[in-house]
Amino acid sequence: MPQIEQMKPQDAYDTLRSNPAAVLVDVRTQAEWNFVGIPDTRELGNAIALVQWMQFPDMAVNSAFSQELTQQLGGEIPDTLLFICRSGARSHNAAQMIAQQMSDAGRDIRCINVAEGFEGDLDPSAHRGHVNGWKAAALPWRQT
Repeated sequence: MPQIEQMKPQDAYDTLRSNPAAVLVDVRTQAEWNFVGIPDTRELGNAIALVQWMQFPDMAVNSAFSQELTQQLGGEIPDTLLFICRSGARSHNAAQMIAQQMSDAGRDIRCINVAEGFEGDLDPSAHRGHVNGWKAAALPWRQT
């Protein structure tokens, strides 16, 4: 099984900055994108793909994930994909699946998991976005 690189949000942002062809894949749900926000890569010029790994409300794995991702990327998977979710678990699973599919097809692509995710871990008051993650790192994000 292909190895998935783990990366902190700032390092992921720096990777996007240094590689204009790299794509950030946000695998959270539509509700999360709408109510929590999304990473903002517009100033970098990198594409961002919004593809649900699990579908709300039953949180079943999206059986069309790979097809939807390929479609959003215009039919071509780039050599570097960074995957992000709330805290790093769903994105790791999505990255693993895509890396395996690409490996099975004879392609060696770099799949990176943004380990702390968009919102990160809970703080002592049971709130996210303050301890770690994309938002806590003060990286660009926006409401949809």
